[in-house]
Amino acid sequence: MFNRSNRRTLAAALGLFFFVAATGNGLTQAIPDRPEKLTFPPLKFEPPEPSAHRVELKAGPVVYIVPDRELPLINISISVRTGGYLEPKGKEGLADLAGYLLTKGGTKSWKAEDLDEHVAFLAARLGSSIGDTSGDVSVNLLSKDLDEGLKILREVLTVPSFESEKLQLRREQLLQSMKQRNDDPRGIERRERYRLVYGDDFFLNRLSTKASLESITPEDLHAFHRRWFVPANFVVAVNGDFDREKMLAKLETLFAKWPFQGEVPPAIPSEYTMAKPGVYLVEKDVPQGRVNVVMPGIHRDDPDFFASQIMNDILGGGGFTSRIMNRVRSDEGLAYSAGSALPGGIHYPQYFIAGFQSKSMTVAYATSIVMEELRRIATAPVTDEELDTAKKSFIETFPQAFATKGQVASIFADGEMSGRFAKHPDYWKTYRARMEKVTADDVRRVAQRFMKLDRAFILVVGKKDEILKGHPDHKVRLTDLAKGRLSDVPLRDPLTLEPIKE
Repeated sequence: MFNRSNRRTLAAALGLFFFVAATGNGLTQAIPDRPEKLTFPPLKFEPPEPSAHRVELKAGPVVYIVPDRELPLINISISVRTGGYLEPKGKEGLADLAGYLLTKGGTKSWKAEDLDEHVAFLAARLGSSIGDTSGDVSVNLLSKDLDEGLKILREVLTVPSFESEKLQLRREQLLQSMKQRNDDPRGIERRERYRLVYGDDFFLNRLSTKASLESITPEDLHAFHRRWFVPANFVVAVNGDFDREKMLAKLETLFAKWPFQGEVPPAIPSEYTMAKPGVYLVEKDVPQGRVNVVMPGIHRDDPDFFASQIMNDILGGGGFTSRIMNRVRSDEGLAYSAGSALPGGIHYPQYFIAGFQSKSMTVAYATSIVMEELRRIATAPVTDEELDTAKKSFIETFPQAFATKGQVASIFADGEMSGRFAKHPDYWKTYRARMEKVTADDVRRVAQRFMKLDRAFILVVGKKDEILKGHPDHKVRLTDLAKGRLSDVPLRDPLTLEPIKE
């Protein structure tokens, strides 16, 4: 017995059958015999204009507003100009705690548990966090509950209570996690890489300790909150099921008559000094050595930024189409994954990194292969196929960044926060054309600029003796790759971050 859906499926199949029969060979001749012979018309896509969605509220924030009637949902995300870089010395971890407890520690009208239950009753999501250079408060809810959601947002933003019990619970959770800092070699690798790149005194390396967490009081949280959580420091992204003008009016009300003054935060620090070239080895009893080859990087406003991204994609950023992955994994079988990254820094130049994991005895050999590829891309031209593949990886995936209305609002709000909109309002409009303009000569030129191995340091986390011994079939030694300069990097006490003395 066929239901309505079955009948429709059968009718469609029969229709297709008779169409094919009627057209005969004309249809089959139009289908290529190989997938690579398929041709498609050029994709016509123009990114939205940021200015079409940008509104400066009288109350202070900049809003990127994108209505979307597809589902009865609304998402409001408030980015905040704050961050861990603003923590007082000795209070490391304050920003992270404030960000977590802002929506988890109750408000003037709601105990923490009651607020959680109310948000769950609304089938909503409410969250907040503060990272190194920014914070975020967001709510996602049904459009019918918008007014209630805005009321909750106002309470969270203006009168959080930072309950002592919730502070103590979160502190205990963080301390338990802190005790495991040396359990995961990835965490050790990242921590020591940041210290080598930026130096001990840079704000990214001012990490929380047991003492700093235990020193933080509810009064510290309130002071931090009232200092930075003011409308002038907010950028808002809102998308969903609403009338544009009505939503703007509601947002004006949300941010009006703020109960405290606050401050404009200082600029994010940008000066740092990278470690001297050499090999830096952290002793850790793990089956594979973790390796980073690191060199100075690039700022995203640099004129060479687009060429640098194409270069890195060919070198190691393109996955299985990249040279490093092909040499280290596919050709030699020395690592499951290997690659490189050259992200453009926002506030300061980021760093270049090539990384992989390999058995201890093959760490040196695999590293030598990576460094061969770093030299080769700076000395020999890339092929037309490599250049074309890399360009397409950026250009043809470009529309995915704007696939949803939420992504549109978010990407423009991020540009406002980072200053991209002010400096380059046509950034997204010209993105593909600037990628397309990159030539093989440009790739070689930026590679010569950035792939300066005399400025590289190599960080390795693993079994020192086995790594330095190397592989019997390959004469290369790790110290040969850095002119014999080897420095031991001690593990740090997980609670104090002081070097552990053997």
